[in-house]
Amino acid sequence: MNFLTIGHRGVMGVAPENTLRSFVAAQEAGLDVIELDLHLSKDGALVVMHDAEVDRTTDGTGAIADKTLAELRALDAGGGERIPVFEEVLDAVRAPLQAEIKDVQAARRLAEVMNARDLAARVEVSSFHDEAIAEIARLVPGVRTALVASRYDTGVVDRAVAAGASTLCLDIRRLTLEIVERARKADLAVLGWVVNTQDHLRLVRALGLDGATTDFPEIKRTGRFTA
Repeated sequence: MNFLTIGHRGVMGVAPENTLRSFVAAQEAGLDVIELDLHLSKDGALVVMHDAEVDRTTDGTGAIADKTLAELRALDAGGGERIPVFEEVLDAVRAPLQAEIKDVQAARRLAEVMNARDLAARVEVSSFHDEAIAEIARLVPGVRTALVASRYDTGVVDRAVAAGASTLCLDIRRLTLEIVERARKADLAVLGWVVNTQDHLRLVRALGLDGATTDFPEIKRTGRFTA
C-alpha cells in the first residue's frame, strides 16, 4: 500500500489548527488524509476543536460543552478564523477525513451525519476511547475505525482488535518493532504521530509504518515511499 500522509488538525504547523484555513491548506499541499477533532456544543453541534475548553486556541474561555454554537462562533480561532462544525469541513475540502471523537455522545451525533451523507467510505473515525469506537461501528455500517494511544504497551493491539478497529494510531515516541509486528499479525494498519522531523521519518521508515500524521506539509514530499 502507499504511505499515507495525514494532516494533523489540518496543517497546524502553518495555519491555525482545526480551522477551515488549515484544512484547505492541507488539501492544497496534497496530503492524503486530513485529521480533525470533534466535540459537542451545548446545543449538540459537532464542533471541530481539539481541547475540551476553548482557552488555548481562541480568545475565549470555558468548556465547549457549556457554550452554544452561536457563542462558539463569536470566538476568534486564530487569524480571524471561526470555529467550524464538521459539516462545513465536509463541504470545504474533498479529501478523506480522519475524525477523532472524544466520547460516546459525540459518536452518536457523528453517526447521524455519516449515515445521512453516506460517509463511511470517506471518513475514518478514531478515538482514544474503545467504547466510542465500538459505538460508531455499531451505528454506521462499514465504517473504518482507528484506536489512538499515547501511553501503551503491546496490549494496545488486543484493545484494537476487541474494539473492532482496523488501524492503530500511536505516539511515535513510544512505538517499538514488537508492537508493529504484533499489529501486523492482527491485520492492523499502523500510523505514527506526530511525525515532524527527519529523525521521526527515518523511524517510520525503519518500522515499516503505513502512514504518519504531521503538522507540516513538507513530510508529503520527503516521505513519499511505499510502506
